[in-house]
Amino acid sequence: MNLPNKLTILRVLMIPFFLFFLLTDIVGGEYSKYIALAIFIVASLTDLIDGKIARKYNLVTNFGKFMDPLADKLLVSSALISFVGMDRLPVWIVVVIISREFIISGFRLVASDNGVVIAASMWGKYKTTFQMLMIILLILELNVPYIGIIENVFIYVALALTIISLIDYIVKNRSVMAGDM
Repeated sequence: MNLPNKLTILRVLMIPFFLFFLLTDIVGGEYSKYIALAIFIVASLTDLIDGKIARKYNLVTNFGKFMDPLADKLLVSSALISFVGMDRLPVWIVVVIISREFIISGFRLVASDNGVVIAASMWGKYKTTFQMLMIILLILELNVPYIGIIENVFIYVALALTIISLIDYIVKNRSVMAGDM
């Protein structure tokens, strides 16, 4: 197994630890939160690193093509679902974000069955960046003036980019569903 795939597996293995520290205060509320934050950031960085290594050294594998996006979705979805339980995010926002991921995954599955690769778009990359920043802010639960406004800006920008990137994927790849590939 190559290094990018090991990093992807590591990311998946980090998720239970991330959730444990996010949802408990076993080492003290503040400390648990910061441990969860550190795990989330490291897990997010493994996504960036494994892709760069795989492309640079031609280590792209079918396992990586399948597991890397799945690992990302598991990490982000677990955080978002946790925030619903913590009353940090409304459930409808989480449903919209996770639904987009299922739709895009379905598109990619249909396309790959037909030998077509649907690459990540810039809108998708912006969406991911804002989702990660939003998650970091929500983990931190900073107690500073106007932080609620800042968190809401990141939540709604991430939501808007989620919808925009979904529309972008559907429009650019409508031939996948039409069978015109």
